[in-house]
Amino acid sequence: MKTSPDTHIPLEGYAPGDQDEMLIRAQAFHNSMRTRRSVRHFSSRTVYSDVIENCVATAGLAPSGANHQPWFFACVKAAEKKRQIREAAEAEERAFYEGKAGEEWLDALAPIGTDADKPYMETAPWLICIFAQRRGGAEAGEDRKNYYIHESVGIATGLLIAACHQAGLATLVHTPNPMNFLNEICGRPKTEKPYLILVVGYPAGDAVVPKHALKRKAIADILKIM
Repeated sequence: MKTSPDTHIPLEGYAPGDQDEMLIRAQAFHNSMRTRRSVRHFSSRTVYSDVIENCVATAGLAPSGANHQPWFFACVKAAEKKRQIREAAEAEERAFYEGKAGEEWLDALAPIGTDADKPYMETAPWLICIFAQRRGGAEAGEDRKNYYIHESVGIATGLLIAACHQAGLATLVHTPNPMNFLNEICGRPKTEKPYLILVVGYPAGDAVVPKHALKRKAIADILKIM
């Protein structure tokens, strides 16, 4: 790796940690995140724009190919736009549940109890429409090829979900297919591909989650130390 004072600066933000303290911090974060659930019953209670902005700012810190940061977050709170997004998403969902998905996929979804109706898309105070940018660059306004787009946006989305949970907000990932309608509704260029819709807000007081969603693979099934 080639480095020089002109191209690199000293690393900051990583204080030498005691191993026991590190374990405590890792366990605390795990214990917080283990309460995260995908929610389909939202309250209409207002969530300040500053909260959403800070969560998106955290997502924007994600690593990305060549540091091009190939993402854009259209944060929708206007009732009319949320209605348009819901109607377009439900049209795609109806096609999905009426045969486009296939029996195996529908069988997998059956324990969760989902269907084509998405009223929470209007009830929740925010819809964060995430776009993957085919072109861009490390500086705003650049027009260069982006790299590892899908991976980069996926990591940023994970950080966004974690940030929302740490702020006390519930989330739901929604991926109607196709999602090209989002470009027009959100005023985004065709060079950006809709990645997913993140529904964000407070859970309703009577919110429930499917028991199926509580299943988690044991650490031994997802980890191997070599």
